[in-house]
Amino acid sequence: MIEIWQEIYSTIRRNKLRTFLTGFAVAWGIFMLIVLLGAGNGLIHAFEENSSEMAMNSVRVSGGRTSKAYDGLKEGRRIELDNDDVKTTDTYFPENIISTGARVRQGGITLSYGQEYVSTSFNGVYPNYTEVERVKLLEGRFINDLDLRDRRKVVVLNKKTAELLFPKENPIGKFVIGNRVAYQIVGLYTDRGDSDSREAYIPFTTLQVIYNKGDKLNNILFTTKGLATEKENDEFVEKYRKVINAAHRADPADTGALWIWNRFYQQLGQQKAQSVLRIAIWVIGIFTLLSGVVGVSNIMLITVKERTREFGIRKALGAKPASILFLVIVESVFITTLFGYIGMVAGIGVTELMNMVAGNQTMDTGMWQETVFLNPTVDVGIAIQATLTLVVAGTMAGFFPARKAVSIRPIEALRAD
Repeated sequence: MIEIWQEIYSTIRRNKLRTFLTGFAVAWGIFMLIVLLGAGNGLIHAFEENSSEMAMNSVRVSGGRTSKAYDGLKEGRRIELDNDDVKTTDTYFPENIISTGARVRQGGITLSYGQEYVSTSFNGVYPNYTEVERVKLLEGRFINDLDLRDRRKVVVLNKKTAELLFPKENPIGKFVIGNRVAYQIVGLYTDRGDSDSREAYIPFTTLQVIYNKGDKLNNILFTTKGLATEKENDEFVEKYRKVINAAHRADPADTGALWIWNRFYQQLGQQKAQSVLRIAIWVIGIFTLLSGVVGVSNIMLITVKERTREFGIRKALGAKPASILFLVIVESVFITTLFGYIGMVAGIGVTELMNMVAGNQTMDTGMWQETVFLNPTVDVGIAIQATLTLVVAGTMAGFFPARKAVSIRPIEALRAD
């Protein structure tokens, strides 16, 4: 075995450029595949992060304007949702709805505590609001069913608002004044940096009563079940639109009267985008690997052709074809493994560097912040599998021409140029 390694070393030393070109083709193929996979993972992880704090089976409904004349009423009529629509949603679709809630908003609120004050807005919500929107409870509790039933004057503040009003105190349990009404702070929340990050949440029923909203509201919010396909969601949305439109004397098929945002469609779009991205990355990566395999194959063909006379001499001296073939294969495996490992380490190093430099990039859309690049790293197992694939390919690239060369009779091999 020592003699084999000595011969491999001698061959490599005599053909430094050829060995370098072979190794570079291998290392470059692995390196580019890992870097591409890392960059793609950064985008995919950003997609997943943006949707991780929201229920992707949630629906938000808002009133719009009718686009068709119906039942003696002209088009362009504004549709305002009300409490009856919430009850209808909860009653008519029990097989497809998990929980139903609503939101009503009141702006121009000044919250004060002692000498400190801050301008904000109130959102009257149901307990299921945190399931639908990007609101993460940080301390205390959120609005509950008892708050709704008893119309309690309780409030959940954003952490930033609490820090302004209570720079040195724990705000939980304290009372703040909002437009001459006292509210007890029951919880603190944090969000993802949306433009409404200083909005406060109070019970839906409390806001309707205190600010004379009557039975009107801004949005109906609910989560769905049993809707696993696009067709099922389309049928549900169409059925839901007909019921609510009928309650407001609008054409059952009027899509302008009711604005329905189903996050299931958003999830479908993200899944399709991720699939296309993954396929594109793997296609580019595979072609990059193939270019490395082709490079290795070409160089190994040249190598075997150059050594055909050497193989003939070996056979004339009594060497068996299997021993010659084994020598070529070991040399091929050694070169591809060594440089494949170098390419793998370099690729993983670059992805880790990307993660350090740009591993958590966000974009301000003007209304909220979206994560656009997150954790661009590659699983080590995938990197090793890709490297082994190229090693096997490199071995086969050396095996077939070598097998053909050693099958030539010694006299013919000695005549080879």
